[in-house]
Amino acid sequence: MRKKILLACAGLLFSQLASASDTLPQRWVSAGGAFSEWVVALGGESKLVGVDSTSQHPSSLHGLPSIGYQRQLAAEGILALRPDILVGSNEMGPPPVLEQLKAAGVRIELLSAKAEVPALQHNLTTLGRLLGQQAQAQALINDYQQRLQQQAAAVKQAQQQSPAPRVLMLLSHSGGNLQVAGKDTLAAWMINQAGGNSLGDHIGYKPVSSEAMLALNPQVIVFASSRLQGDAARATLLEQNPVLAQTQAGRDGRILVIDPTLLVGGLGPRVPQALETLTAAFYPKATALSAEAGQ
Repeated sequence: MRKKILLACAGLLFSQLASASDTLPQRWVSAGGAFSEWVVALGGESKLVGVDSTSQHPSSLHGLPSIGYQRQLAAEGILALRPDILVGSNEMGPPPVLEQLKAAGVRIELLSAKAEVPALQHNLTTLGRLLGQQAQAQALINDYQQRLQQQAAAVKQAQQQSPAPRVLMLLSHSGGNLQVAGKDTLAAWMINQAGGNSLGDHIGYKPVSSEAMLALNPQVIVFASSRLQGDAARATLLEQNPVLAQTQAGRDGRILVIDPTLLVGGLGPRVPQALETLTAAFYPKATALSAEAGQ
C-alpha cells in the first residue's frame, strides 16, 4: 500500500513538473543585444526564432531571422515567426506595434536597460524563471558581481599610480551624426567602472560641435562604430573629424574602438571583459607593472 502511495505521489509530481514546463514560452524573439546574449548564456538559444539587428553575439545568432532595429519593429514580421514571447526593454517599439502583438497573443516581457547591478539581477532572475533555469541565473549573477568586484579592486590599485584619465565616448550610427555619450548611459557607466572620468555632462547621447570636443580635450577617446572596426574606424573618425587630432587623445594616439552592441540592452555578458580592456588602456603604466610583477 505504501509503495502504491509513493508511486502515486511521484507520478503527480512528474505531472506537475511536466505541466509547468509546458507553460514556459518555447518560441522566443529577442530585441536588444544583451538580452539575446543572456538567453543564450542561460541555455535558451534553441528557443530563439528571431532577434533584432543589435543581437550580433554570439555569431550563431546571425542565422536567425531579423526583426529589424529594436525601436522600429513591425508586427507582421514578428508574427510570421509565431513567437510565444518577445523580450526587450522600454526602448523597444513603437508602442502601437507592441499593442498589436499583445492583441495577437504574444507575451511582451519588458526588461531593464539600466546600467545597474540590481537591474541586471532582475533581468537574469526573470529570464531564468521563463527558461526554467533559475539556478543557472543565480550562478551567473554571482559570477558577474564577483568580476565587478575584481574590476573595482584593479581600478583602485591603478589609481594609486595614475589619476583617472579624461575620457570621451563617441557613438556613430550608420548614416547618423557623431554623438557624445553623456550621463545616465551605459557608455558613461562603463567609462567610470573602468576608472575613467567621463566628459559628457549632458543626459543621454547628443551631437556636440567640433569646438566643444576640442575644448573638452580628452586624454582618451572611445569610439563605438557600427560600420568599421580597429584601425579603419580610427582613420575614418579622424578623417571625418580632423579636430580630434588636435586633442591630447589624438596627439597621443589614444583612440580606442569598441563594439557598439555592448551598449544595447543594459549590462550584458561581455561587459566585464570590455571593462578589463578599457582599464588596461586607461592605465597602461599600471598594466605594464602588473605584467612585470607576474613574470
